[in-house]
Amino acid sequence: MKPSKLSSDQLRDISQITIADYNSRAIQFMEGTRDHDVTQNQTALLQNIGTAKPWHLLDIGCGPGRDLKSFSDMGHQVVGLDGSAEFCTLAREQSGCDVWQQDFLDLTLPDNNFDGIFANASLFHIPTQELARVLSELFNAMKMGGALLSSNPHGANKEGWQRQRYAAFHTPQQWQDHMQSAGFELIETYYRPAHLPLEQRPWLVTVWRKPHRGANESGNN
Repeated sequence: MKPSKLSSDQLRDISQITIADYNSRAIQFMEGTRDHDVTQNQTALLQNIGTAKPWHLLDIGCGPGRDLKSFSDMGHQVVGLDGSAEFCTLAREQSGCDVWQQDFLDLTLPDNNFDGIFANASLFHIPTQELARVLSELFNAMKMGGALLSSNPHGANKEGWQRQRYAAFHTPQQWQDHMQSAGFELIETYYRPAHLPLEQRPWLVTVWRKPHRGANESGNN
């Protein structure tokens, strides 16, 4: 059964409650994720960028800035973005980078600006009915030939509240359909954590490219 359309008030509540939960746990979250190794994801993004260096990157859902600092330390120009004011403060302190406080459902992004977008454990907070619009905004913010990496917990196309955070769990095929509908071209797919058996890897990682004009956008390369 198709879920009922969320009202503007419900969407506002989803953002506010989810962000408030992250704000209340910002230090705990930072300490709990500090040693998470996501170099596999960082490498997958960088090795698939098809534009010329130097690269301008966006870390959307940057949290307290762990990956933001990693990309900056590599020499890339990187901007962080998060809805949580507490995360934004921590990310600026941890990385020294520019960090934008923006709600995922109310983005203001420059067009054709980023060579790469790193969406590690962030886009699954977007209600499905708003996903096409948000993905289109991300697509427009990328340069042609740029790459986007998303890492989301996958599931059976269900969404709703997980304690005080809203989350949508897409099947791999449904996520691919959403991304391709926005114009992205699929490059790579894998599951994490890599050291576990496949059935115990909850994170679906996909890497996408914004194709050059005239390129085949079927996403089946």
